[in-house]
Amino acid sequence: MYAISVKNPGEPENMEWAPAPDPVPGTGEVIIDVAAAGVNRADLHQRQGNYPPPAGASLIIGLECSGTISQLGSGVTGWEIGDRVCALLTGGGYAQRVAVPIEQLLPIPDGVGLEEAAALPEAACTVWSNVATFAKLTAGETFLVHGGGSGIGTHAIQVAKALGARVAVTAGTEEKLEACRTLGADITINYKTTDFVAALGEQTGGHGADVILDIMGSSYLDKNISALAADGRIAVLGFQGGARGELHLARLMAKRGTIHAAGLRGRPVHGESGKAAIVRDVTKHLWPMIADKAVKPVVHAYVPVTEAAAAHRLLDAPGTMGKVILTMS
Repeated sequence: MYAISVKNPGEPENMEWAPAPDPVPGTGEVIIDVAAAGVNRADLHQRQGNYPPPAGASLIIGLECSGTISQLGSGVTGWEIGDRVCALLTGGGYAQRVAVPIEQLLPIPDGVGLEEAAALPEAACTVWSNVATFAKLTAGETFLVHGGGSGIGTHAIQVAKALGARVAVTAGTEEKLEACRTLGADITINYKTTDFVAALGEQTGGHGADVILDIMGSSYLDKNISALAADGRIAVLGFQGGARGELHLARLMAKRGTIHAAGLRGRPVHGESGKAAIVRDVTKHLWPMIADKAVKPVVHAYVPVTEAAAAHRLLDAPGTMGKVILTMS
């Protein structure tokens, strides 16, 4: 097969479409002929040499894909050759074929195209495990998501609205804020021109956010605590603003607040908070929302896999709204 390889860690141009060994399915695994792969910020970090794969994972970049099952490993039940699926990966998505444990497979939701489905696994599993499972966001609560125009943000807005929450977002351009309003955001804040803590307080009568989904990390830690409602929950997904910071425990305690930080890639497959449990919950609870059109994939662009460098640059571009997808066709 062919796959994207990284000649040397660094710039997007260091990636190339080159021959690679075909994957072999292990026990309980299938081979997917990849139709498309989602591009995630973690991919950029891996390309730069800053985010190595977990032990035993594929060295090929790519944390989600869609495609068709072409081979079954021993012990596989419940799936057949020819099934159209999308999958949460530990690596290997930027390739013509990838081996996946069956516990990380998801059927393609009704009404979603094969390539479009590659936009779903990472965002769906990340948002559901943090917003619904950890934070237990409920109807009537206020939900704040930073980076409302990102793949995670566009998905989180819709999921939170489907759960009955009041949704606030931050983004850096008026165009993105308008797009967030189209997706259902009730409160939109331009973080470049407005103090989001003050603006959220004004819009909520001083209540603040019951749940905050954060991609910034340390640079927003103190501000997020200020924006938090009593008994509020903060879920940290990324560290675009830094990974080290000072936590004012007294201020967090005064809010009776909780901070949770957990990624997907390094989780075990099994266990109470493992990938298998997350995938089951997403399939059971979130996929019907997609079938009912309450939640939809938001794709900014489809880019041929041979132009992966352009896709990585596009993900970093300020005007990008939603997901960037690599296509294998």
